Amino acid sequence: MPSLTVENYVKAIYQLGLAGGGEAVATGQLATALAVSPGTVTSMLKTLSESALVEYMPYTGVSLTAAGQALALRVIRRHRLIEVFLARTLEMSWDEVHEEAEHMEHAVSDLLIDRIDKFLNYPSVDPHGDPIPRADGTLLNPATTSLANTAPGQRFKITRVLDQSPEFLRFLTNSGLALDALGTTVAKKQEAGLLVVRVGDHETSLGMPAAGKIQVIEL
Repeated sequence: MPSLTVENYVKAIYQLGLAGGGEAVATGQLATALAVSPGTVTSMLKTLSESALVEYMPYTGVSLTAAGQALALRVIRRHRLIEVFLARTLEMSWDEVHEEAEHMEHAVSDLLIDRIDKFLNYPSVDPHGDPIPRADGTLLNPATTSLANTAPGQRFKITRVLDQSPEFLRFLTNSGLALDALGTTVAKKQEAGLLVVRVGDHETSLGMPAAGKIQVIEL
């Protein structure tokens, strides 16, 4: 069974690689994401390379092998199903479940996760709208767009939130911008870098960077 450290590394490489459009992940990026020194990262990447989980190219970066990607998706599957379980059965809010799932994702077996998946009736997304990898390792990513890309008058449905920090999620909750919420883009103030949206009777102004962290489908 892979260690907690190995699982954290492959998950971080997968997520950083995805955010970077499939490019190799730089050692410095990984060090920052995992809050460790570049030297520690370099040493661990050599170990992962020897285990055939990554392809490591000094001064270029690191990418996952097929085996490494499969392991990363298993960890992500555990994490996201645990989040759904905590939200549905213990009624924990979406700003609470991420941190708890971080602690639990390494402690549960794939057998237990499969049982949880069945118990929850095979959910397709977690409480933040992130797609849940299936047991066979496949992952569906529905077509969405950034809220920041919507034009005034555009109606939308919130389907995913990329920033899962508790503070940001609480801000969205207080603004009525929850998952599956229906809204309309009211104004786009390019000179001020602001987007004004309405959900129900409530209007909220968002900075473009914040709006870029919210994925929607246009209606």
